[in-house]
Amino acid sequence: MKILLIGASGTVGSAVDKELSARHEIIRIGRTRGDFQVDISDSASIRALFGKTGKFDALVCAAGNVTFAPLAEMDAQSFALGLQDKLMGQVNLLLIGREFANDGASFTFTSGVLSHDPIRSGASAALVNGALDSFVRAAAIELPRGMRVNSVSPTVLVEAMGSYAPYFRGYKPVAGADVGLAYAKSVEGLQTGQTFHVG
Repeated sequence: MKILLIGASGTVGSAVDKELSARHEIIRIGRTRGDFQVDISDSASIRALFGKTGKFDALVCAAGNVTFAPLAEMDAQSFALGLQDKLMGQVNLLLIGREFANDGASFTFTSGVLSHDPIRSGASAALVNGALDSFVRAAAIELPRGMRVNSVSPTVLVEAMGSYAPYFRGYKPVAGADVGLAYAKSVEGLQTGQTFHVG
């Protein structure tokens, strides 16, 4: 398969790349690095990306920004980053990408554990992750031409604990290799409208 991997150089993206690259052609995409660049918060940037990559069999997005801050310090603008970037960025990857996707292509998006197991300063991430998982369930029943869409909802990764440990006290981190398997299940399986929880 020809797979577009957005966020390929990140912790999750690297795990996905390692799992799938032995069996498939991976097109590595990042905000500033990779074979191609894209800003998923900008629809024009997304459309330009697909114009360069052409048709594809699967798209995996392991990118997306949200604001981590105490709720007491947040206002509407604080939530705008996550809504425009991680949520609508991934939604727009499907809305625009379906025009370039081959019949039977799959989309796999990344939400996260905070949708159902929140942490302090994680209100924006919880909102975005929950909305994304709900979008996947709804979009799956309307996609044409045998296309599929799923999300992967990992807990914090072992490889990311150096940065995120203070936020995830008491959480058992999961290995990137285990997270990579969930993306393989979405890309290479037949399920649609599912959220694959890891950890």
